[in-house]
Amino acid sequence: MKTKHILTTLAISTALFASSCKKNLEEINLDPTHITAGSMDYKLLFTAAEVYTSGTDYDVWRNNLIYASTFMQHLSSTQSYWNGDKYTYSAGYNSAYWDRNFPNQITNIMEVVNHYKADAANSNGYNIARIIRVIAFQRMTDLYGDIPYSEAGLGYISGITKPKYDTQQAIYADLLKELSEAAAALDAAKTNTFGAADLVYKGDAGQWKKFAYSQMLRMGMRLSKVDQANAQKWVQAAVAGGLFASNTDNAMIAHDANTTDASNGNGKVLTYQDPNATRVSKTFIDYLRTTKDPRMRYIATVATNPGIGFGTTGFDYGDTTATKQIGMPNGYDENGAATDISKASNWPGNLNGYSIVNRYTLARVDAPTFLLTYSENQLLLAEAALRGWVTGDAATYYKSGVTAAMQQFTQTGGGAGVTDAEIAAYLGANPFSIATGYAQINNQYWVATFLDEYESWSNWRRSGFPVLTPVVYFGNVTNGTIPRRFTYPVSEASANSDNYVSAVSRYAAGDRMTSRVWWDAAQ
Repeated sequence: MKTKHILTTLAISTALFASSCKKNLEEINLDPTHITAGSMDYKLLFTAAEVYTSGTDYDVWRNNLIYASTFMQHLSSTQSYWNGDKYTYSAGYNSAYWDRNFPNQITNIMEVVNHYKADAANSNGYNIARIIRVIAFQRMTDLYGDIPYSEAGLGYISGITKPKYDTQQAIYADLLKELSEAAAALDAAKTNTFGAADLVYKGDAGQWKKFAYSQMLRMGMRLSKVDQANAQKWVQAAVAGGLFASNTDNAMIAHDANTTDASNGNGKVLTYQDPNATRVSKTFIDYLRTTKDPRMRYIATVATNPGIGFGTTGFDYGDTTATKQIGMPNGYDENGAATDISKASNWPGNLNGYSIVNRYTLARVDAPTFLLTYSENQLLLAEAALRGWVTGDAATYYKSGVTAAMQQFTQTGGGAGVTDAEIAAYLGANPFSIATGYAQINNQYWVATFLDEYESWSNWRRSGFPVLTPVVYFGNVTNGTIPRRFTYPVSEASANSDNYVSAVSRYAAGDRMTSRVWWDAAQ
């Protein structure tokens, strides 16, 4: 792991240097001392883009955990700054993902794509970079809606410092085209451009091809509520291209056991930076308990003192016994009034009686980050089969998806993981039914994407499952409904005013957390 740690740290340093140099884009575009293509290490820029794709603590803390994880009632918090628990507003937290990733991840990958575009000897590098670019922009548009796309990340390359906002519909169309072209062009017989600099597949073109088509499946299904014809078309194209075949194909990034940007962002926040701020939600724990889910012991733990952070003496891993797990309800505080957590119906007598995220598995700083998994593929195929879009039996895909999600804990450091006997017993106790198929499939997707809260929230907005009861709390900004998007950075209104105003005008309710992105159109 040492080599990867050094490589990742250097990549982050390169990215941060590039970011710091963009404080005055107009000056830089005229600055003869600015870093040039001849002195740029594009492999390290690619590594940096991957690291930002896996998530650093800055945006993971604010968008993935504070907001999205509590929207999805995977986690809960009594802390006022965990705004997502009660749908309160923080402009800086809303914009954190945008603020961190546009000047770093997006700019880095645009530099790499443009560098290799005309380099026939490194065509695999070009097409792999295109795939990462798709993943970067898809998440950005899923979170914010209409965003700078066709002109984004081109400040140094083309001198565009005030990029226009493209519509999400146009962005999705181009991203799917990019995936299709990149996947078709990848060739295992050609040069491996990135090698060890690629933290996901070490530059393996065959694996990246599977990744591209698996991403295509995810994006195709994202269109199911707004454009079923195109959704079906792209889902079928993904299946024909070749998807992940097992958990060994999972797109994941390994991390180091430290608290730098080489660590797992979720783990860093949950066990080091903010170890006592959150608990596993009652909604989630109750679902796992009701279905007798054997993943409970890998997801939750009860710690005597969760506030002792990683790296300190007495770090408390807790007790993972399934019967001891208690979920904390969302929508409570510690203010002493009617919403004080001590008034909750399942109050255990002490805040530490509630479960936290398992520190042996998912909340480790060296736990891997899953970008996309075989289990997600199989569950999406189950829904596609239920819709009649693909051949195959929905129940078979469902069983395969649940099985893979349970077996995946062997990749998180969960030891032997869920046993075959436990999986069989679970599937027997929770048989697939066509009548309730959509709910079952997407409830399982909710479980499988625990801590990948961007994806969990997006799929919930698309599918409507699981059915969650919104929190009622004074001071919320959504009229008591679960938010549908993040708002743009406040700085955009002045720094890119014309394009910002044009984008905001396309939302009936304006730049609000209740406005819906294109593929989330109300039914």
